[in-house]
Order: sequence, then C-alpha cells, then structure tokens
Amino acid sequence: MFRTSPPRFALACLALWLVQWVLGLLLVGYFWALSSPAVQWLAATQLMSQTLLGLLILVQLPRALQWRPRRNPRPSAEVQAERQRIARELHDNVGSQLVNTMGLLDPQVPAHSQALRALEQCLLDLRLVVDSMDSGADMLADRLARLRHRVQPVLDRRGIRMAWHVQAADGIATPSGVRAQHMVSIVQEALSNVLQHAQATQVAVRLHYVGEPGAWCLEVCDNGRGLSEDSAASGTPPPGFGLEGMRHRALQMGGALELVRPEEGGTCIRVVLPVDGAPQPLRQGLHGA
Repeated sequence: MFRTSPPRFALACLALWLVQWVLGLLLVGYFWALSSPAVQWLAATQLMSQTLLGLLILVQLPRALQWRPRRNPRPSAEVQAERQRIARELHDNVGSQLVNTMGLLDPQVPAHSQALRALEQCLLDLRLVVDSMDSGADMLADRLARLRHRVQPVLDRRGIRMAWHVQAADGIATPSGVRAQHMVSIVQEALSNVLQHAQATQVAVRLHYVGEPGAWCLEVCDNGRGLSEDSAASGTPPPGFGLEGMRHRALQMGGALELVRPEEGGTCIRVVLPVDGAPQPLRQGLHGA
C-alpha cells in the first residue's frame, strides 16, 4: 500500500489542482468565444468551483506543512487495553503466589533467608514490569516516582538508605513515552545491581537539567564495594551488571552512558540525554567523579 506524509500529499494536491485550474482556464477561454451563453455559464461555474477548491487547499496547507511524525509510536486503544489486562493478571495471580510463598519462609533460617531475598527480587521485578505495561505515555518524573514507591520498601529492609533528588526544569518537559521507559529501565537495572552486588549502605538517584548543552542528566550512585581492580583497569564490569544493556538503551534514546568511579568509592551510573534527542558520542571506560 502506498503511503506518504501529509506535507507531501498536500503539496501533490496543490500541484494537481494548479494544473487542473490552468487547463480549466484555457477551456473557459475557448468555450467563451465559440459556445452559447449557457455553455459559457457552465464553464465559468466550473472555473469558480475549482478556484474555491484551491482556496480550501491553501487554507489547510500551512497546517499540513507543520505536521511531524511522532517520535514515539502511540499504541492503539485495543493494544493498551490488552496490556493493562495482562498487567492485572500478572499482578493478581503471579504476584499473590509470590507473596504467599514468601510468607511460608522464616527469615531467621539462613537457607530461607536467601530464598526470601530471591523471591523478593522476583516480586519487585514483576511489579516493575506491571508498572511499565500500565504507564503508557507517562512523563519520566511520574515513572520515577512509581519506581521509588516500589523500590523503597526493599531498600529499607536491606538497610540501604536512598537519597532522591529529581528536579524539574522551568519550561522544559521531562522525557516521556519510550525515552522515559528506557531511562526508568536504566535506573531499575542500576538499583538492582545495588541490591544484588554492591553491598552498599547508601544509594542516590539524581535527575537534573543541564542548560548547556541542553540535556537531562540522570545518575545512580552508591557507596558499595565498587568494581574490582581488574574491572576498573579494563573498563569492563563483571558479568551480571547489565551495563551493555544500559548502554544500548542510552543509545536508543540518543544519549550516552558513563560508568563513573567516585573518589570516595562505590559506583555511579550516569546518563546524559539531550532534549532534542541528537545522538551523543559514547565514552568508554571509567572516569573519576
């Protein structure tokens, strides 16, 4: 099936109308000299109707030329409804089974404690997946707030204090849609690393707008054990950190991801996302904060 954008279609209609109007004008001039008054009146009426049609096209042309394709495709109402149904089924059925299983375990027993942590992580991941399916085109700030609501109780039970600094910018809208989903997924993966690998007691999530060069900066930093010396020297984290997936998400958004090594220790994931979505060079390796 042939498809074209509204601006091209409007310009094509205008060109076809212009050709038709010129031909109509020539025919009116021809019949005006050779035909009866009735035929002349019909030809003049036809020319006037074509002129009115052209005026309508000209009125709609500026609006058509302002059309831009959506940066993030919006799912249909049927697709969104199906996602919400699946999210409810997962939350009500699988989630309740995980909660019931966790209730059968004794956290004082070492073996039970390990299983309880694994089930707790599964339940958290499930709830975050449900939230992502049900959030649609929510703004980044709303998605991050929902993520904080889910993660905060788990961090509290592990004895990890979280500092939350999400700042809005006057006149600058936070990312939404797919870009916001990628940003939240990066934060989710970084917090999962803190829970599973970092052995940290503090973690900070920061989001702020940088006026020059006009980009959002997102950081997830912890005071944990950080990377090993071999990983720090090679710039490659050990398996299980999911850094390549986070970098891929950053590139899909048109941003860049850095793995920062703070001077006081720990690990810091930093994502820089330009407002215009222009691709940024990806800097490899570790850098001092």
